[in-house]
Amino acid sequence: MRVLLVEDEVLLADTVRRGLAAEGVEVDLAHDGPTGYRRAREHAYDVLVLDLMLPGRNGYEVCRDLRAAGVWTPVLVLTAKDGEYDQVDAFDLGADDYLTKPFSFPVLLARLRALHRRGAPERPVVLRAGDLVLDPATRRVHRGETPLTLTAREFALLEFLLRRRDEVVPKAEILRAVWDPEVSTDPNVVEVYVGYLRRKVDAPFARHALQTVRGAGYRLAADGG
Repeated sequence: MRVLLVEDEVLLADTVRRGLAAEGVEVDLAHDGPTGYRRAREHAYDVLVLDLMLPGRNGYEVCRDLRAAGVWTPVLVLTAKDGEYDQVDAFDLGADDYLTKPFSFPVLLARLRALHRRGAPERPVVLRAGDLVLDPATRRVHRGETPLTLTAREFALLEFLLRRRDEVVPKAEILRAVWDPEVSTDPNVVEVYVGYLRRKVDAPFARHALQTVRGAGYRLAADGG
């Protein structure tokens, strides 16, 4: 596995590099946003580990611009910013996972391996399922010609399901991706928010895009229901 670590704390970056190298991971380092962006554009990496507070170009901008440029390398955000809206913003801009500092090295390694196994499928900038359209950059959602108003959490949940459309996604995986993985959250909150979304994206249009697969999870139909 080859990883690009973009981290401006030089000591931390070197510590992580040495730890990953001991596990057989090849690590390249960049200590500012422009260098990280350039290396991610020019070289093939299995995973990009990205801090948010970077000199020259912050991590949000790096992630957004890589996705806009068609670079789909899985991105793990590694940052001290632990607010839920910081995480929502990162996912909205194309991040695949989010880990806050201080962090457990075994957890970091496990998440890198998981992202490596998942690979880097191409993801369009605008997400669609039939006439249901979500634009992460502008944070706009439409069902046909009708604009929809979603809360930040509803938006993050819909985006996650759209990126995995037609897949059955377990409740636990949704919880890890859309809610803070470091905070204990009642799994039933997923069911509650799926219900909220159904009332906005399905019910007014007599559609059934958001499907419950009993005992397995949820699926968003690729044809928009």
